[in-house]
Parts: sequence; C-alpha cells; structure tokens
Amino acid sequence: MPRLMTAMVTPFDRDMKVDHARARELAAHLVSTGSEGIVVCGTTGESPVLSPAEKVALFATVKEAVGGSAQVWAGTGSYATAETVELTREATAVGVDGVMAVVPYYNKPSQQGLYEHYRAVAAATPLPVMMYNIPGRTGVNMLPETVQALAAIDNIVALKEACGVMDQVSQLRVLLPAEFAIYSGDDSLTLPMMAIGARGVVSIASHIAGPRIRSMIEAFVRGDTAEAEALHRGLFPLFRGLFITTNPIPLKAALAMLGMDVGGLRLPLTEATAAEKERIRAMLVQQGYLPQE
Repeated sequence: MPRLMTAMVTPFDRDMKVDHARARELAAHLVSTGSEGIVVCGTTGESPVLSPAEKVALFATVKEAVGGSAQVWAGTGSYATAETVELTREATAVGVDGVMAVVPYYNKPSQQGLYEHYRAVAAATPLPVMMYNIPGRTGVNMLPETVQALAAIDNIVALKEACGVMDQVSQLRVLLPAEFAIYSGDDSLTLPMMAIGARGVVSIASHIAGPRIRSMIEAFVRGDTAEAEALHRGLFPLFRGLFITTNPIPLKAALAMLGMDVGGLRLPLTEATAAEKERIRAMLVQQGYLPQE
C-alpha cells in the first residue's frame, strides 16, 4: 500500500463541466511530486455534486494518465448502499486499483448498518476497499469495533481515519491486524498518527507540497524522527491554512494563485472570499511558494 496518496480536486472548465485535459495534467503533476496513489472523486473532488457518469469518466481519465506510475483509487461512496455498490462495480470495470468509500452521510446509520453497507461494497468488487471515516461530514462515527469486524473481510484492507481523536486511532491499531493500513485523513495529523501505527496519509496539501510531505514520511519511516518533526513543523501553517473554510475551497484558490487553475466550485460551494484569499496568499508567501509582494 502507498504511504502518500492525494485526494485530487476535480478540475472544471468555464462552463463548470469536468475538464479532463486539466485532470490529466494535475494527476501527472501529483505523481511527479511524490504521490504514490491518487484518490479520484473523494470529498476534495466534490463527489456529491458529480453525476455517476462524470465520476466513471474521470476514473478512466486519471487511470489512463498515470496508471502506469501510481495507484488510482476511485471514490465510490455515497449516502445509499445500492448507489455505492453500482458505482463500485463500474469503477472496477474501468480498471482502477482500489475503491475508497466514505461512511454513508446524512442518514446516520447504526454500527450494524455501517457493517452491512461495507460488506455489500466489498462483495461487489475483487478490488481492495478503503473505508473512510469522517464524522464531521457524515454525522456518524464508525467505531473501532466495527472497523475490526469489517477487517475480517478479505478485500477490506484500509481505513482513512479523519475522526481527529488520537485515542480512537490508538484503539484501531490495537484491534486491527498489523497488515491493515490506517491512513490519516488530516494532513496535520499525519506524523502524530504514524507515530502510533498509521501507514501514511490521504493528503490534500500534497497538491502543493508533495515533495516535502513525502520527505517527512520517509524520514519517519527510516527512524529520523527529528527530521520528520522539523518538516511537520514547517508544513503545519500550510496544513492549517488549507482548512480556513470548507475543503476544497482554499485548495482551489491556492492552486489558482500558483498558476494551476483548476476552475471554480459547483454549488452549493462557492469560491473563497476576498479576505480568505488574502489569508491564503499570505500563507503561500510564508511557505515560500509565492514571492513577497
């Protein structure tokens, strides 16, 4: 399993249609700057406002662009199990390397409901499945005991954990087999989570700082914790700055400032305000990605 994966933004053209040419360019950029895997149509990719057909086409585009040099994982999760299962089957047919499915949002299923949901997803594909727990967006927290039960299913191999509670991450590592991969869903928690047994991160900051994040991870893996900590401290303002408002609003604004215009955002998301853009620009200057004015 990769250590650095990027949850890729979805580029849109001026008509707010998916820009496949720009998606190819962005995917290639991510791989060239350290990403070993790309997650397409996750939360950062504005998955709730993409149609199933748009998602499948984007899976195919990114797989064609970088499939020979990095893993491509398809974000297939939704609030409905049947919809998630169908999209998982379509992604499998495209030839992606794995699927990532977020905990069903809005309807707040029970832990048993979560178990049955992921069991159905895993049964729909021979591909490896990564679950994604992000209670702040879904309204429900998938508990470690539920993850433990699901880890017994052969092709459920990983969890992207964005609960933000380190004790929960520790409990996951205690309960889960050593080969089961836990990924940080928050850039700022990558190093802390790796210190208690996480594999790596599904990052958004790697759109901008891929080489530095890769260096941080590699430093930790080789035992150079001082270097890893120094890199984490240096990156921390970027990690936090990309979350001054709802993801991926700051990220798309930052990419535009850096000359990687990936277009706007589909409603109900709107672009960063003037004040937010000022803060984002200042953060990019502080990080050395833009010159002082």
